[in-house]
Amino acid sequence: MTYLVENEQAALVVPGRLLTQVHPHFREVLQLLAVQAADEARHVEVFTRRALLRGGRMGTSSVGGRASLATLLREPDFSIASFLLSVLGEGSFLNLLAFLERHAPDPLTHRISRLVRQDEARHVAFGLGHLEHRSTVDPRLRGRLRAAVERRHEALMHTAGLNAEVFDALVLLAAGSWHPEAIERGWHAVRRLRADMDEGRRHRLSRLGFPDDEAAALSALHTRNFM
Repeated sequence: MTYLVENEQAALVVPGRLLTQVHPHFREVLQLLAVQAADEARHVEVFTRRALLRGGRMGTSSVGGRASLATLLREPDFSIASFLLSVLGEGSFLNLLAFLERHAPDPLTHRISRLVRQDEARHVAFGLGHLEHRSTVDPRLRGRLRAAVERRHEALMHTAGLNAEVFDALVLLAAGSWHPEAIERGWHAVRRLRADMDEGRRHRLSRLGFPDDEAAALSALHTRNFM
C-alpha cells in the first residue's frame, strides 16, 4: 500500500502541473485533468487508509523508486508527460491492479483495487487518445516519445528498480500462504504479471504507430519500478 501511495502521489502531481499548461479554450481537457487529479487524490487516501487499517505503520520507500517517479515530475512537455505517465506507467498499473484484485487477501482490498482500476483505465484511454491524435498531425512525435523513453532509461539504469519489499509482498499475496510450494506459485504469478505488463505496453505502443520490433524494444526499456 505504501508503494501504491507514493506512485499515486506522482500521478496526482503530474496532471495538476499540466493543468497550468493548457489554454483555457480547451475546457474539456482542463476538466478531464482536474478530474484525473481528483481521482489520484482519492486513491492516495484510500490506499493510505487501507495501509493503516490494522493499526500498523506505513512501509518503506526506495531510492530507486523515488528516482523513477522524479523523472515523471521533471518532464515539462504535455504530450511526453502524458505518454510516460498514462500510456506506460498507468498502463502497467492496470495489470498490477488486476493482479491485486485477483489475489486480494480480503473483500476490501479486492473492491478498492477494482474501483481504482476503473479510474486508471480512463486516464490511460485519454492519454492514448491524445497521443493518437497528435501523432497524425505531428510526424516527429514518435521520435520524441522514443527519445523520452531512452533518456529516462539512461537516467535510471543504475537504480535497483522495484523495491524488494514490494516484490516480496506481491509474491506473498499471490501465494496466499508461507508454504514453499505456495511461494513458488506466487513467484511465477509475479513473473506472469511482468509479462502481462510488457504485452500491454507493446500493444499500446503499437496503437501509437510504433512497429512491433520497436514497441518491444521500448517496452523493455520501461522502468523496472513499473510506473
